[in-house]
Amino acid sequence: MYRVTGRSGRAPGDARVQRAAGVAGAAARGAGRPAGSRPVPPVVQALRRLPSPRLTGLGAGLFASAVMLTVGFLDLLLLDGSPVVYGLLFLPVSALTALWVRTADLVTAPICVPIAFAVGVVPIAGGTGGLGGQAMAVVTALAVHAGWLYGGTLVAGLVASLRKVREMGRRHQRSAAAARIAAASPAPAEPPRGPRRRPVV
Repeated sequence: MYRVTGRSGRAPGDARVQRAAGVAGAAARGAGRPAGSRPVPPVVQALRRLPSPRLTGLGAGLFASAVMLTVGFLDLLLLDGSPVVYGLLFLPVSALTALWVRTADLVTAPICVPIAFAVGVVPIAGGTGGLGGQAMAVVTALAVHAGWLYGGTLVAGLVASLRKVREMGRRHQRSAAAARIAAASPAPAEPPRGPRRRPVV
């Protein structure tokens, strides 16, 4: 004899709902993100596509100095040494320097940025009368345009501080995850001890 069983207790629309959920999950996986996660904003995607080199402290100082010296010469040639343009361009250079320096050398970012400002201000300082006159012109330019100098240093310090806080949070998460894994893993069982044998003389 054969027994005829009844239909399952699922509602008629459950199969369609499950198929729709499966299609949505496959589409999300095909888009490169897990199902149920929020879509990444286009601004964040654009920032992720930017180059992210990791410079040493010396490399960050050389990068900032070379860029600001180039900016100073271009400012002198194109805009007759405009201090406003030089100061405005100094701010993104400071941010990039603090963003591209490696984590171990974050403290060097607010230090090398003012040096780069002083190096780049030489072409637009406008000093005459030999080395002494050029040095006095650079010192005067640094004193007059100290606002841009402090602003760029502040930007570099803020970016470096945010990166440091983020790195500390990541370390805390990694240590907490390692502690949870260590607590969840069972302790190794000790091998059974057999009866002691007396040495045969």
